[in-house]
Amino acid sequence: MTNPPKQIAVLGSTGSIGTRALEVIAASEGRLQAIALSAHRRLDQLLQQARQYEPRWVVATDQAAAEAFDWSPLPKNSQLLLGAAALEKVVAQDRVDLVLAAIVGSVGLASTWRALECGKPVALANKETLVMAGSLMTALAQERGVPLLPVDSEHSAIFQALQAGRPDEVARLLLTSSGGPFRDLPLEALKQVTLAEALVHPTWEMGPKITVDSATMMNKALEIVEARWLFGVNAKQIEVLIHPQSTVHSLVEFIDGSVVAQLSPPDMRLPIQYAFHYPRRVAGVAQRMDWSQTMTLDFEAPDPQRFPALELGHQAASAGGSSGAVLNAANEAAVASFLQGKLHFTEIVPACRSVFDSHHFQSNPSLQQLVALDRWAREEVARWICA
Repeated sequence: MTNPPKQIAVLGSTGSIGTRALEVIAASEGRLQAIALSAHRRLDQLLQQARQYEPRWVVATDQAAAEAFDWSPLPKNSQLLLGAAALEKVVAQDRVDLVLAAIVGSVGLASTWRALECGKPVALANKETLVMAGSLMTALAQERGVPLLPVDSEHSAIFQALQAGRPDEVARLLLTSSGGPFRDLPLEALKQVTLAEALVHPTWEMGPKITVDSATMMNKALEIVEARWLFGVNAKQIEVLIHPQSTVHSLVEFIDGSVVAQLSPPDMRLPIQYAFHYPRRVAGVAQRMDWSQTMTLDFEAPDPQRFPALELGHQAASAGGSSGAVLNAANEAAVASFLQGKLHFTEIVPACRSVFDSHHFQSNPSLQQLVALDRWAREEVARWICA
């Protein structure tokens, strides 16, 4: 008998991860189907996707913009839902087999929580969810008996490499980073960095927020926290390496000295496909390594002066509790201010440090308390900018 296609709710379908996920679905030869699509403001693109994939549900979370939009070309079998709360309604549907959480930022928390609450496996591309509420999310997934499948290329690589040994045999997790566009720029020159320069990543195509995070290496700081919760290790077991070629996506070192790495060209379709089909591997559309070509793989330790965000990541991962939520919210607010021209590039991490150090730490916060701290941290960044 032919298995029915796996029905996937693609939350954040117009972003860089969402669009690549739809490419994976289109190339799956009917094994995967997009049962739901969502977007915030890119409604033209969302409508185009809906016409191509004909999902059961289409969610436009910016209700005001959606009410003013012409949805008449929407496929007749696609139901339009408006507002962020509709995401929680969709992920709870019985027909949804897997949820891709690809909404950038803390706004993706509620729908991911609801998906786990309803016993849905989650392919997690939203690192902020685990940074904010890692202990709560992983406990809920364990309670419901559903997997959190990493989609970030680094965490997918670690997830794959960990299968070479037992959890008690792991010595270190080594997260790789391209180093972003400024890894070789003289420190003094960072003071003249422009927004346009910060938005040019040497390897990956990503949205503006994630691209800026890569330039500050705050993305790695957040990935340290994410790895701590995903893989149940302590912060001292997680390190970051600069690897400019972005070919080795991360490594696991075991207690006997063996190191297992996952290599592939920098193509997000591979970790997305792996999460969608896990535990199976299938042929797909991702680029392949060309082993006939000579290649060089370089690794170096990051400069803590150039990338002070990494220390914040280790501190948040070590402390747990409310630390991750505050760090993530402060960074989101600081990066938004940089993108709006209100903050200089070199002020992003100091703003985060100031808010992180001044918050009233809570060791075992509830989800509601984390949401309140998220709001507080954003307000503190605004005050820091005005000070």
